[in-house]
Amino acid sequence: MRLALVTDAWAPQTNGVVRTLMRTRDELTAMGHTVEVISPDQFNGFPCPTYPEIKLAFLPGRKIARTMAAFRPNAIHIATEGPLGHAARGYCLDHGLPFTTAYHTRFPEYVEARFAVPVGLSYAWLRRFHAKSRSIMVATPSIESDLVSRGFGNIRRWSRGVDLDLFKPRDKALLDLPRPIHLFVGRVAIEKNIEAFLTLDLPGSQVVIGDGPQMSELKRKFPKAHFLGKKVGEDLARHYAAADVFVFPSLTDTFGLVILEALASGLPVAAYPVPGPRDILTDGSAGVLDSDLGAAVRKALALPAAQCRALAERFSWEAATEQFLGNLAPFGA
Repeated sequence: MRLALVTDAWAPQTNGVVRTLMRTRDELTAMGHTVEVISPDQFNGFPCPTYPEIKLAFLPGRKIARTMAAFRPNAIHIATEGPLGHAARGYCLDHGLPFTTAYHTRFPEYVEARFAVPVGLSYAWLRRFHAKSRSIMVATPSIESDLVSRGFGNIRRWSRGVDLDLFKPRDKALLDLPRPIHLFVGRVAIEKNIEAFLTLDLPGSQVVIGDGPQMSELKRKFPKAHFLGKKVGEDLARHYAAADVFVFPSLTDTFGLVILEALASGLPVAAYPVPGPRDILTDGSAGVLDSDLGAAVRKALALPAAQCRALAERFSWEAATEQFLGNLAPFGA
């Protein structure tokens, strides 16, 4: 199969969407498929409002058309709803080509948090974007139920995986901080609700790994917290394993790859009972969900590392990629 994968989120961004798409591309290539990624680094662009680290493509329609014509895909997947996603959707509609989409990010909630735009308006816009998709891929049953209740159709499941060789239990000596060490990993941005974590009165240490537009504000407000910046690869994996509990305060994620990375590293997870965490932490063996996040943290600390690792081992990138393949809408020869 020759797949055109169109995404407004790509390197050098570091987030769950980018990691998912990169790993899926690699898995597909290993299976013998040819993948052409169409991403912002190939276009003239401009910084995303309120998030200048993210580059958005400027008027990409003509170059999208040229790229599609040269590559001649027999399947098209539009991963995001940004300028490239819209241009690719327009190309498919103009040429009568089937395409699939994915719902990675709860943009209506993000936009409401940043700009006070009612979520109803944003969901109406998203319904229109996804309406012609042959399948809208979502990661969890909770997100599927939410979208169905908002009038979306043609929804298919596309789960996630974790690199069990990279993320694994290790020596905890890396972090020489008072214990227990409570860890957050992710974008340091308002939609991640990190302040709900940092305001908790917890013994030991609170550690934040990541970067983003809210960094300066949170450093100023919470001088006792430890902000370690962005980390990737082996360095990130070692920091996960050195902590004692992973705290996931987000109320708006559609999955939370960092939850799987923490579990694979032997960390129990504390989170709110919202989509993402409640789809992963289903039986209480490796994490605690509670509307009182502090209570969830205290209870999670008692969970064994072996149970956390065992839950992570249920998630495979190979299986997730097979799901993705089954959801595509191939066309042509």
